[in-house]
Amino acid sequence: MRWNAVPCTPGPGLLSEGPVWDRNRGELLWVDITAGLVHRGVLVEREDGSGLPDVAPLTTFSLDRHVGAVAPRASGGLVAAAGTDFLNLTETGERSLIVTPVEDGDGVRRRMNDAKCDPRGRLLAGTMTYDLTEEAGSLYRLDPDGTVVTLLDSVTISNGLGWSPDGRLFYFADSPTRRVDVFDYDTAAGTLSGRRPFAGFGEGEEPDGLAVDIEGRVWVAVWGAGEVRAFTPEGEPYGVVEVPAAHVTSCAFAGPDLDVLVITTATEGRSSEQLRDEPDAGRLFVCRPDATGLPVPPFADGPAPASLFDTTAQEQQEIPS
Repeated sequence: MRWNAVPCTPGPGLLSEGPVWDRNRGELLWVDITAGLVHRGVLVEREDGSGLPDVAPLTTFSLDRHVGAVAPRASGGLVAAAGTDFLNLTETGERSLIVTPVEDGDGVRRRMNDAKCDPRGRLLAGTMTYDLTEEAGSLYRLDPDGTVVTLLDSVTISNGLGWSPDGRLFYFADSPTRRVDVFDYDTAAGTLSGRRPFAGFGEGEEPDGLAVDIEGRVWVAVWGAGEVRAFTPEGEPYGVVEVPAAHVTSCAFAGPDLDVLVITTATEGRSSEQLRDEPDAGRLFVCRPDATGLPVPPFADGPAPASLFDTTAQEQQEIPS
């Protein structure tokens, strides 16, 4: 199956990334990593009769560092993986430090990259180095009480975080390996085990951010390919969303029904000549790929939400396994 994504109103970013649907506010969040920007917008009706929504920008604020990703907090505001820190952010961008898990004592400069909340509202976030030193990054888990646990070491570019509908599988991409891996995930303990390959990619292609739908299909943004590729729960190809920008960075299901796939792209790494052929590179794109996404919980720094993917919640929400 194939679909075509169309560009949205917000202007192009350098490295647009990390889309996440804030379901409590009915708004979309995304970041421009290297510009240090955090954006918020809403889905609005498009006037071209396509039936697809557009994204109308609401607010933007700037941080004094690169920002890998943000997530809504249950208590209000946002949690950010930015620079080498985990931060609390207010809606206006005022910030306070939660913890600094990244140590640069070896002289290698690192930054946070992709981040996402697990089914119990803990934030998983990974790192990379600025010079792309191999296996110098890590994957961390930030618990609501501020405790940080290292889940993986020897990571080059941490990307592609997502969980299966029952929460028992975790999808992860170390982008230069050109592979998405899958782990067994203990939702109670927040731990990983049993790493194995899930899906591979070709020369010049790197898996970046990803999203999972209620059927367990995994939708992977492919940097260098101008595509989002969907795979069945068994890792077999299911479909392709074509994006008119080579550097596709991430995707997320958005909207009240979680049936709109929002896709982020980048201008970073493209030459002036290449960008002339990709006038919408760096923008947000949308499509409706006949799929419904899983809800992403907020960071559980308020009253702890029930897991969206434990047995009880699964029965209540009628999420198929």
